[in-house]
Amino acid sequence: MLGQAGMAAAAVRYLRSVGSPTTAPAVMVTPPVEALPRPALRAVGEDERAPVSPAEFRRVLGNFATGVTVITAPAGEAGTAPAGFACQSFSALSLEPPLVVFMVGRTSRTWPLIARAGVFCVNVLSAGQGELCRSFARSGADKFAGVAYDESPVSGSPRLAGASAWVDCTIQAVHTGGDHLIVVGRVDALGAGEDEGAPLLFHRGRFTRPEGEQDAVRRPPTSTTT
Repeated sequence: MLGQAGMAAAAVRYLRSVGSPTTAPAVMVTPPVEALPRPALRAVGEDERAPVSPAEFRRVLGNFATGVTVITAPAGEAGTAPAGFACQSFSALSLEPPLVVFMVGRTSRTWPLIARAGVFCVNVLSAGQGELCRSFARSGADKFAGVAYDESPVSGSPRLAGASAWVDCTIQAVHTGGDHLIVVGRVDALGAGEDEGAPLLFHRGRFTRPEGEQDAVRRPPTSTTT
């Protein structure tokens, strides 16, 4: 893990990059956030007993229904593909200033690409986009193959066709939270689709619609490895 010294050094680098709070202008451009190294994580020591098993944790928390999103970021170097992954753990955070938050696994292969971009777009999926969500939950494939999208107005991140809503953001801060990272985004632009239909929901291991119709899913859309 980074340790106290590493975290302090990272904080100093960040403060130097944005300037002193007393001298900074009213509006600052947030620099891209560097990807954290992938630490070897463990929940408890070898001689310790976890308070709850991961399977039980997932089963009980699965009773909390969530919306489903795809977090995207623009391509980096020329010739590279944009980045994206399916994410349940998204929420509004603040009205003034407008902030949102999502969580991503610290071993995610997609997160470093988003961190280097410094920006992202949250695509809130609609009820008919379960298969699209599954494709973005897979690892090792071209997730954008055959997917219709345009560029969000500020960051240029992929804005997926058919999504219920989109939120264009700049990365504001990144915090650690166990085996995940807590990513805070400053909202630069947002909008909703013309067809304000039913959202795609995830409940007890299945996609579901407000009407109660359910689609089987192979695995939860939130992935810590994609």
